[in-house]
Amino acid sequence: MKRVGIYFAAAAILGFCLAPLAWIFLHSLRSTDGSFSFANYASVFEQGAFARAILNSFLVAVGTTLCCIALGASAAFAVAKLEFVGRLAVLAVALVVSMFPPIATVSPLFLIIRGLGLRDTLGGLIFPYTVFALPLTLWVLSSFFREIPDELYSAARLDGCSPFQAFRKIFLPLAAPGLATTAILVFVFSWNEFLFALTFVSSPEKRTIPVAIALFATGQTEPWPEIFAASVVVTLPLVLVTLALQRKILSGLTAGSVTGF
Repeated sequence: MKRVGIYFAAAAILGFCLAPLAWIFLHSLRSTDGSFSFANYASVFEQGAFARAILNSFLVAVGTTLCCIALGASAAFAVAKLEFVGRLAVLAVALVVSMFPPIATVSPLFLIIRGLGLRDTLGGLIFPYTVFALPLTLWVLSSFFREIPDELYSAARLDGCSPFQAFRKIFLPLAAPGLATTAILVFVFSWNEFLFALTFVSSPEKRTIPVAIALFATGQTEPWPEIFAASVVVTLPLVLVTLALQRKILSGLTAGSVTGF
């Protein structure tokens, strides 16, 4: 009976989570005459602007993910394994930065991006996305690096490895689950972000997916079937990637469950 109850609870939670997605998918297939077809999906890609938005979102998400992994992994390794003054302050500052609501930083970030000449460019999105995703990267990866035994670092140093060599040759391969977890989280954040993409980019050819979907409406009409179809199209890749990497993601999320520092 206990096992049946667990399965029933799991099925109820799964149904609760999947019900909105199923509702969106069913309505994406509904045409104006009430029949079901894939015409809405074809309509989404007719003008080519949506395909361009998908490419823009992909470039921005990949660029942000690479920047966060490159900067965050090395910083997390230093925080977790190296002794230096202000080590805990780095984590504290990262936590404070992550608490800033994006709406409160739009105006100053707009001035900075315009001053750097990044206004209305994809780089103008990668820059703030990296700033806001780095604290998450640092916290997740530092927790994961902390779980790797210190003896490995000491042995690498005795064998003549520099700190960077120990990080690159030993700790990065062992941190693959944490890297996968962080990459997925950062990618999803960048893929779905709306406020900065709406504020910092104005050219139609530079728009990302959330802005493109929001601007589907024309005049007094709301093309809900096309909006639902576009939502399904942009959600499916994230679902497939997450399912493919779910083991590494779960391993990375539970790596920091043991307290330390």
